[in-house]
Amino acid sequence: MSPIQQRFPAGPDVEVADLLAAVTAEPEGGRLKVGDPRIVDFIVKFARKLLAPATARRFPELASLGFFLRRGEITKALAGLETTGDELRFPRGLVFHVPPANVDTIFVYSWALSALAGNPNVVRISARSAGAAETVIACLNEALAEADPIVAQTQRMVTYGRDEAVTSALSAACDLRVIWGGDRSVAEIRKSPIAPHARDLTFPDRASFAAISVDGWANATPEQRRDAATGFYNDSYWFDQAACSSPRTLFWVGDEAAAQVGRTEFLALLGEVVAAKHFVVEPAMAVQKRVSAYGVAAEGHATAIHFNGNAVATLELSDPADVPREWLGVGTFPQATLTGLDEFVRIAERKDQTFSHFGFQREELVEFAHALAGRGIDRIVPFGSALSFAAVWDGYDLLSEFSRLTTVTG
Repeated sequence: MSPIQQRFPAGPDVEVADLLAAVTAEPEGGRLKVGDPRIVDFIVKFARKLLAPATARRFPELASLGFFLRRGEITKALAGLETTGDELRFPRGLVFHVPPANVDTIFVYSWALSALAGNPNVVRISARSAGAAETVIACLNEALAEADPIVAQTQRMVTYGRDEAVTSALSAACDLRVIWGGDRSVAEIRKSPIAPHARDLTFPDRASFAAISVDGWANATPEQRRDAATGFYNDSYWFDQAACSSPRTLFWVGDEAAAQVGRTEFLALLGEVVAAKHFVVEPAMAVQKRVSAYGVAAEGHATAIHFNGNAVATLELSDPADVPREWLGVGTFPQATLTGLDEFVRIAERKDQTFSHFGFQREELVEFAHALAGRGIDRIVPFGSALSFAAVWDGYDLLSEFSRLTTVTG
């Protein structure tokens, strides 16, 4: 079993047994509680570093993370954990997080919510993580200088290679294991058993979609249409459209002829946004997009393909129900027209996660959610919010999952 690299708190490589002994030892200042002020204060100071103008300009996704971790947002989230009567809420125990490498910030959301629930945590950070993830680690270590010592004792972020022995040791010791990634990653991690009392919280492969109301688009102002294109760009191009909540297919809902007019306008605006953002598609990605797009067409799922440079590719689906759920490359958008949202209800599968929208009335969306009735889609959000993380994710109330209830009657 190889030593593991300590990223936060920064330190020398450590044996997994020594790491577990340290993180689970009885803290001098007393065990953490749900909403422990020592953790809250640390996370708030960390969030301020993420919101520093230089950091936010370089990595806009870190500004969203910093906003999510502001004191006011934390207070609102923790208020949902308040109990009454016979119920008392406590931390769940040691939590082992295995986040994906392709979304640099997801490990922070997972860790922060678990820490706010009062848990000691071990987070595995992929060696392939870079950019925003490195900045996050640096900000965490800077904030540690002003933190209560219990933070350094109970919260650890580490990097190690494909060492099944290390993963098995951490899995055997945890009370909750949180696995983010594709189906294959989940299956691979699950080869390492957890204790009988422990449980897994998994976030496997998901697919997400976007929809524009034809009538809503026609009635929108030029400013609203440009904002929609900008929001769609943010949802799609951050993380190279590889995040589980990034839209994979764009549906137009309404009259077919009017939808064609709307598509032309929308794609022109999207092209302008992409150009203004100076988004560059690397040659390997450009090849990937063409291979994927022509592959979809070769299988009979698309009747037409259009490339607007390397940044935007659209495919006309032969059948709206034949939507590709796999990643096709950043800026690749299959399109189809639906007569109504009820058509999508027949398309939805349990693995479908986020439905981002523009131009619909709230009543339409609520009716749509009731029609889905849990068969698929866990989030229905406006354009620009697909990647906005929330304490309820994939249908799980994470703070509740990271804590446990004890009932007392007498």
